[in-house]
Amino acid sequence: MRILIKGGHLVNEGHSFIGSLVIDGDHIVEILKGKETYPAEPVDRTIDAAGCYVLPGVIDSHVHFREPGLTEKATIESESRAAAAGGVTTFFDMPNTLPQTTTLEALDEKFRLAAKSSHVNYSFFFGATNDNVKLFGQLDPHRIPGIKLFMGSSTGNMLVDQDKALDAIFKTATLPIMAHCEDTSIINQNMALAKEGSDDPDISLHPFIRSEEACLTSTQKAVALAHRHHARLHVAHVSTAEELELFNVQSSMFDGQSVTAEACVGYLIFSTLDYPRLGARIKVNPAIKSPVDQFMLREALNDGRITTVATDHAPHLLSQKQGGCVKAVSGMPMIQFSLVTMLELVDAGILSIERVVELMSHNPARLFEMRQRGFLRPGFKADIAIVRRSTPWTVTPDVIESKCGWSPMEGHQYQWHVEKTMCNGHLVYNNGKVDSSYIGEAVAFR
Repeated sequence: MRILIKGGHLVNEGHSFIGSLVIDGDHIVEILKGKETYPAEPVDRTIDAAGCYVLPGVIDSHVHFREPGLTEKATIESESRAAAAGGVTTFFDMPNTLPQTTTLEALDEKFRLAAKSSHVNYSFFFGATNDNVKLFGQLDPHRIPGIKLFMGSSTGNMLVDQDKALDAIFKTATLPIMAHCEDTSIINQNMALAKEGSDDPDISLHPFIRSEEACLTSTQKAVALAHRHHARLHVAHVSTAEELELFNVQSSMFDGQSVTAEACVGYLIFSTLDYPRLGARIKVNPAIKSPVDQFMLREALNDGRITTVATDHAPHLLSQKQGGCVKAVSGMPMIQFSLVTMLELVDAGILSIERVVELMSHNPARLFEMRQRGFLRPGFKADIAIVRRSTPWTVTPDVIESKCGWSPMEGHQYQWHVEKTMCNGHLVYNNGKVDSSYIGEAVAFR
């Protein structure tokens, strides 16, 4: 089928202009500038995008979809529904499932599950352990984005803290390493201090326990290892102003730095001021930090120290989020509301819509060397989000697609709407409805 998306504000590669694009099958074949432009050949269907912004679909390079083994919280099916409803057309899932994705067999099983149930495109990180570096050479570089390394203990307990193992990982890995950087010994010391007053310290102490020092110490170590071994390092969910000093200011377009940083939406919109209101709903690892850290992270979106924006989407049952720093689990669901939240930051003057597209679509595609995705270009896959700023709406439980059934954004009022999401030229989400019959594709790299 040939589809014309007509008369929207196309946002792509640093520019925004009124125009149209033509899709033939699963690819974009024409980009047309101006209101009164016509495709070279007839089309079968026209989508009127007047008044809308037409963006490349979001590539969320950091999610936890919980399958296999943790499906009481979420499944690939349920969370890919949430992704489609949020304008996300591709996700990269993390390895801390059951079993952990640290063997070739476990990796194959995840691809098998996604091929049956994911409504958007997908791939999976391979998890590093203290003793599986020998498997790196058997990984297909065209199939996966990279290696996930937990240098701090987090949900799933995949901690790699042996210096010999870390050295071997950075020396051996030819794929990008995405690292969770927190120093566990510092965290344990801080937890011991916090527990002097209670066995389950109040949630407000979470940023004291998982402190700026814990983050900075670990990130410094990862960056030093990457430089020593000429490895490609992408530091996940940077949470402190101090860590930002370890990353180079780049041009507005990602220019291939070997050490890069990710920001996650939660750290851009929440701070320690939100713990009294939201409590454990915003308990994540690393901890959400001070308003100063939040401000500096927002500043870094524009100067290139932050290369990508993702979600670290990590659903849990709300019953598992009860308690304090010990009992409440860490992680929150955000994928359905990540794009509209970033567009609110555009309204607030924090960054431009062109920069949102760089951070959420172009740069993930560049960084992980994805084939034919992340841009509105002829010959590229037709992964597209169509958004509009119009009548306000409020996040209520009935609109939440994630299986866990809650969101830290409940009660929040948005004016941005994701009207349509196209995945490989297929309208997988249309004005409130996900096409549950559609299955996305495994993406290709390099």
